[in-house]
Amino acid sequence: MKAAYRARYCQPEQLAVREVPDPKPAADQLLVRVRATTVNRTDCAVLTAKPFIMRFFIGFFKPKLPVPGTDFAGEIVAVGSSVTQFKPGDRVFGFNDKGLASQAELMAIAVNAPLAKIPDGITFEQAAASLEAAHYAYNFVNKLRLAAGQNVLVNGASGGIGSALVQILKHFGVTVTAVCNSKNIERVRALGAAKVIDYEREDFTRLTEKFDFVLDAVGKSTFGKCKHLLKDKGSYLSSELGPGAQNIFLPLITALFGGKRVKFPIPFDIKASITFISSLLTSGAFKPVIDRTYPLADIAAAYSYVMTGQKTGNVVILYG
Repeated sequence: MKAAYRARYCQPEQLAVREVPDPKPAADQLLVRVRATTVNRTDCAVLTAKPFIMRFFIGFFKPKLPVPGTDFAGEIVAVGSSVTQFKPGDRVFGFNDKGLASQAELMAIAVNAPLAKIPDGITFEQAAASLEAAHYAYNFVNKLRLAAGQNVLVNGASGGIGSALVQILKHFGVTVTAVCNSKNIERVRALGAAKVIDYEREDFTRLTEKFDFVLDAVGKSTFGKCKHLLKDKGSYLSSELGPGAQNIFLPLITALFGGKRVKFPIPFDIKASITFISSLLTSGAFKPVIDRTYPLADIAAAYSYVMTGQKTGNVVILYG
């Protein structure tokens, strides 16, 4: 089978597409024909081992899995002898931030891994684009006590995480103020934002409006810059560690004093996020934003584009 491959951590230009042996499913595994994956922020971290802390999870000196890929959508072609929950022909999708070796035509995955059946009416492309970013968006939301009518600001609302956040917050009846660039204003408004700020024309940190929560989905701001935007008991959350890894330490410090707080959305239960997103896909409350699609042969170009930081929503790899 064909697969993306690298023996060592590398940049996109060193990533090759080559023939590798077909995986053989164990008794408790599924063999899946991959139809779509994404190239996402987690994939870029796994490819390059940056930040350095990634090496403690994916291999310190070299990748444990030479085939990259953290998410997938595809069709089961065979099941192990002990598998009863799934059968050949089932359409499934899943995600694991430590890697799945999914950027390949075939993959083997344990039946108890974070995966689920794709809801009816959802394409492989849509399913793949509803995993990594939506998982992180869900882990923003499950750190908050949301109530209808609250005011929430989302910075980076046109990205994968941000576009998912806007839709999830709308599902909970929250009033969303979204920050994005000029070209994506109408797209973000269509996702459910009540107000959209063009950061190319206006600095959102100079707003006088107060918010229950400020969610930085791109990690390009700080608690210090956004603190005045928060109501007295408001919280700031970021998708990144921040300068000097401050978003790890500030939750501990701000919790001591009460009032405005920093929370860090450490993502844990992937199965729960897939179940939640599946329900929103089924109801029509969530539709993933897809920027570009690439064939497997051009996966290095897809990585290069994602690493520019300019993508809108998700970048999808389609397999024949």
